[in-house]
Parts: sequence; C-alpha cells; structure tokens
Amino acid sequence: MYQIVQNKHRMTFKTLQVNDLHIFYREAGDPAQETILFLHGLPSSSHMYRDVMAGLSERYHVIAPDYPGFGLSSLVPVTFDRIAEVMLQFVDKIGLEAAYFYMQDYGGPVGFRMAGARPGLVKGLIIQNANAYMEGLGEFPMQLAEHQQKNDMAAVEAMRQYLFSFEGIRDQYVHGVKDPRKIAPDAYLSDHYFMQREGVLNIQYNLFDNYGSNFLLYPQWQQYFREHQPPALVTWGKNDPFFTVEGAKAYGRDLRNISYHFFDSGHFLLEDHCQEVATLIDTFIRRQESSM
Repeated sequence: MYQIVQNKHRMTFKTLQVNDLHIFYREAGDPAQETILFLHGLPSSSHMYRDVMAGLSERYHVIAPDYPGFGLSSLVPVTFDRIAEVMLQFVDKIGLEAAYFYMQDYGGPVGFRMAGARPGLVKGLIIQNANAYMEGLGEFPMQLAEHQQKNDMAAVEAMRQYLFSFEGIRDQYVHGVKDPRKIAPDAYLSDHYFMQREGVLNIQYNLFDNYGSNFLLYPQWQQYFREHQPPALVTWGKNDPFFTVEGAKAYGRDLRNISYHFFDSGHFLLEDHCQEVATLIDTFIRRQESSM
C-alpha cells in the first residue's frame, strides 16, 4: 500500500503584530536549520511560495510574510521604503538574525533595501526575476515609460488597469510559459480575489506609482553588491515581459560568487519549475555552508 510520508515540520500559518500592523506569514521547517526568507512579488503574496517552501522544509527553515497591503496582512497604504521598514521590524520580532533571501519581482526592491540597511542579515541572495539594473527593464515597463514621457496619461492608466485586472493577473502567470496547462488556476484566481477587496486597488495603484523610487536606488544596491559580495543564485524565467535576461546577467558585473540558471518560462517561474528551482536552492546553500 502506498504511504504518504509525513513532514514533521508541516506548514503553519500565523499572524504577528508588528507595531500597529498585523503581518500574516507562513512558516515550516526546523528553526535550528538555515533559514530562507521568501519575499514575494506583485500581484501575489506568500501564497506564491507554497510549493517550494513545502519542498524545502525537510532540510531548511522557511518563512514567507505577506507585506502590509497584500494578502492577509493589514491593508494600509504603503511605499517600498515602508514595506522594507516593516519587514525589518518583522524579522526582528521573530528573532531572525541571518537568512538567505529569496526575492521575486517586488521582492527585489524590498529585499535590497533590507540588505542595504542591514548587510549582516543576508547570508546569500536567491534572485528570481527581480531587477536591479536599468537594462533589466523589459517590454512592459519600457512601454509604460514611453507613455509617461509623452505624457499620455490615458495610455498609462489603461496599462495600470490591465495589470491589476483578472486578464492582466492571469497573463502574468501564463505569458512565456511553454505549457500553460502546468499553471494552476488557483494561483492567479487567489491573487485576483485579494485584489478585489475594498481599498486594495487604491493601495496597489499608489505602490505601483511609487515603483520609480527603485530606479534611484539601483546605484546604491549595486554598491552593496560590490562591497559586501553576498553569494548569489540567479534563477530566471527568460520569457518574462517585465524583466530581461540582460538584467539577470548584469548582476555578474558586481557579484563574484554567482551562478545563473535560465528557464523557458515566464515571470512566475516557480509555477512550472518548482522542483528544479528547489534543487538549485538546496545545492546553492549546501555549497555556501560547506565553504564556511
């Protein structure tokens, strides 16, 4: 008879009060092991990491919060600076002293702010379709910038509304994927559900409009890479319309201990290449720990 192997460190779902905010997070694994902190992207939440966390939790302590304004955390207006500030308060509250950072999309601006403010918190970077270089901007952000430069605000608003619509959210998951049948509909249905709650779209529109603040910080993040040289694993869906392969390769200009793995996939790489990425993460962390 087939037996299901039970993971003794099953996923738990918690809410932590951080000052006046409630921060939802999911956690699994043994806290005595190396910790991976997962920082999510747009339009998702910690839900995007459900499968890779389950796969890694036998060997690692894995934790993924929802940012304020996202998922099941407090729905309040935020900027990227504010999210990073709250995430630093969150890791302090749970007693996390050092971790490997997994960052996708918005997770890059959040994680790089955290790393710059607290370099000792970072044991290594796992970068998945998260940008820190101007050449990394793909078709969608470049088109948006063109409309802004022409002051075509009607076109800007149309792109923004599309991005947060059901069609736009679904397309972020399936665009560039070799076999869309491998993308679970509950991923984009869940994201769309959370976006439809009262007040959420205004929060997200304002944060989206704040994205330009990240460009001004690219030189600082690159200086952090050069100065602190965190080991880095880059996994990348090469068909991502938001962030390009050139942006992924640019990290190699500033980081010496870096490896790249490109997949025939899109923006949400974990939806169809979760097992491969989990294996790469395990190999990466084992290599770093054995060299210490």
